[in-house]
Amino acid sequence: MRQNGSIATTYIWAGAAVLLVTGIASLRAQGQDGGRTAQALFAALDTDKDGTLTRPELESGFKSWFTAWDNTHSGTLTQPQILAGISKLLPAPPPVKPGQANTFNPAGNSTPITVDAMMAALPTAPGTKPMHQRKLLVMAHTGAGGFVHASIPLAAKAVEAMGNQGGLWTTTVSYDAADINTDNLKKYDAIFLDSTTACFLDDPDPAVTAARRAAFLDFVRDGKGIAAIHAATDSYHTDCLASEAAATSGGPGMNLGALVLAARLVTAADKDNDETVSQQEWAALAGDWFQKLDTGNTGNVTRADFVAHFNSLLPPLDMRRLGLESKPVLQWPEFNTLIGGYFKFHWPDPQLISVKIDDPNSPLTAMFHGKEFEIHDETYTFEQESFSRKNVHVLTSIDYDKMSAEDKAKEAHPRTDADYALSYIRREGKGRVFYEGHGHSDRVYAMTPMLEHLRAGIQYALGDLKADDSPSVK
Repeated sequence: MRQNGSIATTYIWAGAAVLLVTGIASLRAQGQDGGRTAQALFAALDTDKDGTLTRPELESGFKSWFTAWDNTHSGTLTQPQILAGISKLLPAPPPVKPGQANTFNPAGNSTPITVDAMMAALPTAPGTKPMHQRKLLVMAHTGAGGFVHASIPLAAKAVEAMGNQGGLWTTTVSYDAADINTDNLKKYDAIFLDSTTACFLDDPDPAVTAARRAAFLDFVRDGKGIAAIHAATDSYHTDCLASEAAATSGGPGMNLGALVLAARLVTAADKDNDETVSQQEWAALAGDWFQKLDTGNTGNVTRADFVAHFNSLLPPLDMRRLGLESKPVLQWPEFNTLIGGYFKFHWPDPQLISVKIDDPNSPLTAMFHGKEFEIHDETYTFEQESFSRKNVHVLTSIDYDKMSAEDKAKEAHPRTDADYALSYIRREGKGRVFYEGHGHSDRVYAMTPMLEHLRAGIQYALGDLKADDSPSVK
């Protein structure tokens, strides 16, 4: 592990591991926060407050940062030292309000345009006729500290709309983990996990947590079904208690912008790849910045130009520098086995992925006609020891051979077997489990074949669509 692995350890002890691992995608390599970051850095460098930067002013600012951040007086900066210094310059993230990670506006992120696009993409071919009236519970609740996906309400709407077509099932959407209880679950034939993250069933009362977990497992093992999408596998592999404490304490949120910026600064400055930045490398970075910013050779850079060109000053985010390879803290191993694996890394949306059809004879892949296809989405990978074809029947997977060496290199410690499943089914006791790894982006729900695939998976979980669900490797 790189030296910056200590960053992840620090944040885990701070009770923010879930925010670090799953929230990093929202930055899009500094995307939305780029404006605020640039404004803050410009303000720190513009010491005479005249609204412009000269080369001496910028280089002097970098020099003063180096001196202040080199608290060991070693003549070099490590990424944790740069992160600590940058965190003091950037605006602090807003406090995490109690319960904030558990609340979500079911209508707030599904604009009429995306809903209309999803409705237009609904399958025209009929689904499998249900054996009797079916009821499906969509669980859209996320655990304390878990990342809340913007696509959650759109996915719920898509599930409801597909069920209404031909009377395949009726849908109840819940954002309350308390609905997972023995009495309530008697009304349903399957549960759809809508990008649940973190410890989504847990409660501050351990007895309540134990009852919910037992009700969930008994539900499927006694013959019912679970269908799940995307971030359902980003659950129960972190410290639930620490994450909950971070989300409910009202303390400061993690400054993800600072973390990403520190990683990009090291990538840009560390020319000898020794995992540190020397004073000479740091000074060279300052000079490079000014040369790129002063496009008109005027000797001055305005605030507007600095903000407009800031993102181009630094290389893309190297995910390996974030130190996210810390050992998972499994809180509910039975769930991780049931769901088929747990989250390790993702290529950021809109990564292009070639999807191969592992079982072209399955009714759950009939809509793909045995042909590979391409998709742009945030694509998960699993910890090697958590996913195995001995545990699941793989339907689709990444055609890893078609990925570029550059894209492969974004994942630290990739799987030694190059086996990256995307969707699969499996038996759990007398019940059935279906999982599809894509579904982060709204655009996935406007792809008719993906909706057909999701519908087939739900009908398998309900018990209406029969399929070979024996493990792919005996």
